[in-house]
Amino acid sequence: MKFTNKEVLIFDLDGTLIDSVPDLALSINQMLKALNMSAFSTEVIRSWVGNGAEVLTKRALSGNIEINPELDPSFVTKALTIFLDFYEKNVCVDTSVYPHVKATLESLYSSGYRLMIVTNKPEQFVRPILEKLGLNNLFEIVVGGDSLPKRKPDPMQLEYVCDKLSVSPSKCLMIGDSKNDIFAATAANMESIGLTYGYNHGEDINTHGASLVLESFADILGSLEPTTVVAR
Repeated sequence: MKFTNKEVLIFDLDGTLIDSVPDLALSINQMLKALNMSAFSTEVIRSWVGNGAEVLTKRALSGNIEINPELDPSFVTKALTIFLDFYEKNVCVDTSVYPHVKATLESLYSSGYRLMIVTNKPEQFVRPILEKLGLNNLFEIVVGGDSLPKRKPDPMQLEYVCDKLSVSPSKCLMIGDSKNDIFAATAANMESIGLTYGYNHGEDINTHGASLVLESFADILGSLEPTTVVAR
């Protein structure tokens, strides 16, 4: 299928544009070490990523993707503070851009599309990562996981973008790697692209109702019909 009349492209960040797991895993294990707890492999931590910093912290403290309901809230708060402090110091050491992402984004931007980021990552980390990876100037708006009272899979972040830009959801397209992205788009009456790589907790992205599923980020270019957007 091809999408028509799109003006605004909204991208998830972690698992869609960038592989941030190496730095997240380092910081999670530093947190666990500070708390005298056992560390985990990068691949185990990879399976926990995608729902924001607090959920990742709780999964690490639980040692499982299923969060222990008996975790002490004050202990979680302490652990989260430690994790965020480590991560702020190592936010883009080994984080990398996925194949074809930069060239595709630059092509979309040059074609006149308005590019946004909606992520569950805390907002304070997003711009520094984009800046270091040479992507910062491409994005008009960044909405983080703590920017608003609710985050994906709730549609609030996507509705905020629509309100901010005064555009209807029909003019927007959500692009992400997880069910949270697809569910948020569906709830916001917005079409979506699901990407098969990234962080979706081992689940098949095809099962979550995306308008289109792609294996390569570069294929986004071919999924868009020419529109009236003005090339820069």
